[in-house]
Parts: sequence; structure tokens; C-alpha cells
Amino acid sequence: MFLKPRSMTASHLIIFLHGIGASGEQLAPLASSWRAHLPDFAFATPDAPVRNSYGGHQWFKVDGMQLDPGRIRQAREAFDRKIRDVVSREGFDGRLDHVAFVGVSQGAIVALDGVASARWKIGALVAFSGLLPPGPVPPDGGRTPVLLIHGADDRTIPSAASTIAAGQLRSAGFRVELDVEPRVGHTISTTGAGKALAFLQSAFRR
Repeated sequence: MFLKPRSMTASHLIIFLHGIGASGEQLAPLASSWRAHLPDFAFATPDAPVRNSYGGHQWFKVDGMQLDPGRIRQAREAFDRKIRDVVSREGFDGRLDHVAFVGVSQGAIVALDGVASARWKIGALVAFSGLLPPGPVPPDGGRTPVLLIHGADDRTIPSAASTIAAGQLRSAGFRVELDVEPRVGHTISTTGAGKALAFLQSAFRR
């Protein structure tokens, strides 16, 4: 799904990346709620390239092994192809500094991997309830500002995963904001969505 700005000429592009077993359509309401605040932005909510057994989509196979870096590395080619298609379709080739990723759960994992590996040097990244597998992070991608939001009561991916990711990224020179929300589980809260919107507005004002 693609939401165009009213002017039809977008200044920036936000790509939403959904979680496992979901679809891009499930993040469309969040994109729609941001339109009034970001009127010149285009929004894309693509489906992940892999179908799962429950009828939804996924970025990589899990089978109880979310922390297996090999699973994430295997997903890179399909992820990159999907993102390149979206970027090209929306007219942002050569303008990656005007592009943001907003990922949740598995979508946050592949978004973090894309930025941390320096494959995607984009303008901003918001990761809800994500993780970054242990390992070195090259310093040459560190210009992307990153916001990590995680519920303290998350029972799917513990909030410590975002705390660890923040340390990994900061060590590589990334500007990182970390917000662990009390009494929030594995979801995007209203407060978290508002913080993400404010972060993106600030990031792109720079």
C-alpha cells in the first residue's frame, strides 16, 4: 500500500515494516494518522516477501530461533530487493537521506540489520520491539539517527534487546535514542507512536 502526499510530490518517504504473520495493511492506520503532521511525505506499507503458514507474511523464518544471525543474513537479499523496489517506485533513488524505516517486531529486526550493516544509509530509523543480533557494527553507517522504543512488559522480545542494540549502535557512532515504556507489551502504544512521529519530524528538520 502506498499513500501519496496531497501535492503528489513527496519530500520524504517513510517505509513501514510489519511483524511476523502480519501484512503491510495492518500498519496503514498508523501511516494515515501521521499524514496530517507530515503532509509532504509519502508512506509505503509493503508486505514482507515470504508467506508463512498462518496466511500472513514474514521477513525471515523463525522456528523459535529469532536470535539466529544466520536467519537474518539469509533474508537480506529479499529484504533489499523489496526496499529497492519501493524506493524506486516512489522516486527516491539517490535520495536515501530522505527515507525512513519504521519497523515493528520482525520488521524492526530487518530494519536494524539493514542500517547497522551499512547496507541502507537512510535518513532515520524507528524500531519498535526489535533486536540486533550480537556482532560487530561497522562505523560507516553511523549517520542514521535511530530511535528504539520497547515495552518494558514485552514477553515476545524482552526490552533488554533494545538496550543491547542501543549500546551496539552507539559504539559504532550512531546517534541513538532509547525509550523503554513502562506497562507496555509487544505493541505500538499511542505514546510510542507519538514519540516516533516527533523523532521523525526532528530528524528530517536537520
